[in-house]
Amino acid sequence: MEATELLKKVRRIEIKTRGLSRHIFAGEYHSAFKGRGIAFSEVREYQYGDDIRSIDWNVTARFNHPYVKIFEEERELTVMLLVDVSGSGNFGTVVTYKRDLMTEIAAVLSYSAIFNNDKIGVIFFSDKVEKTIHPKKGRKHILRIIRELLDFRSESKNTNLNEPLRFLTNIIKKRCTAFIISDFIAPDFEESLRIASNKHDIVALKVFDKVEQTLPDIGLVKIMDAETGREKWIDSSSGVIRSIYNEWWNSHIWVIKNTFNRCGVDYSELRTDMDYVKPLIKLFKNR
Repeated sequence: MEATELLKKVRRIEIKTRGLSRHIFAGEYHSAFKGRGIAFSEVREYQYGDDIRSIDWNVTARFNHPYVKIFEEERELTVMLLVDVSGSGNFGTVVTYKRDLMTEIAAVLSYSAIFNNDKIGVIFFSDKVEKTIHPKKGRKHILRIIRELLDFRSESKNTNLNEPLRFLTNIIKKRCTAFIISDFIAPDFEESLRIASNKHDIVALKVFDKVEQTLPDIGLVKIMDAETGREKWIDSSSGVIRSIYNEWWNSHIWVIKNTFNRCGVDYSELRTDMDYVKPLIKLFKNR
């Protein structure tokens, strides 16, 4: 992508997602993703009704008068985006490609994070960790993330969620909030997800196209696996073929939903031809 075209796309995404984050998502995001706990703020003189367990005995001994510790919510979070950059993201039949929607969602979440004074980082993955952007704050950092999301080309076209989940568990030492943005068409990843979710607060966002839900009846067509490059002719007018495909899709959805439930991971589905604002707000409010 040429530099001028890339800058225009970055600017368009920034204008749209920054506005959404500030005016629509800010309150829900803040409520849904709280800080890691409470942090010490100051001491003050003991008042009637204060919990005696909060007395600071060192300060009390020094001034010969009881003082208590005051705590406040530790608001700052580290937010990590695990973004699927495998070949299957380059698919879309109506409004946009899956990868473009993933980019926009990642930008919305990034702006929501910095509006709440959180740090944001990104892990690009295929069947391996392709690139990492370490967590930081600020508009320049967000613009860098958007540029990378728009222009990044992965070395591999395949998908394996185990690699980025292990990387997240091993590299990010303190508890963080992690959004996995993917179509989740991948080999089994439950064990890696379970281990990661024990350490971090994980949210799964499945991006898909409506044609992936139901195979359309359009006659004889050549299909290609975007990750392997294999091509095959199928007769989509065959009721048997469409039934087999629908069974596969329903099984796929059932498996990943149950995987997320068992691992305690919040989950939402986002379709390329539908508004993603309502599903995200619903997800935030339900947390």
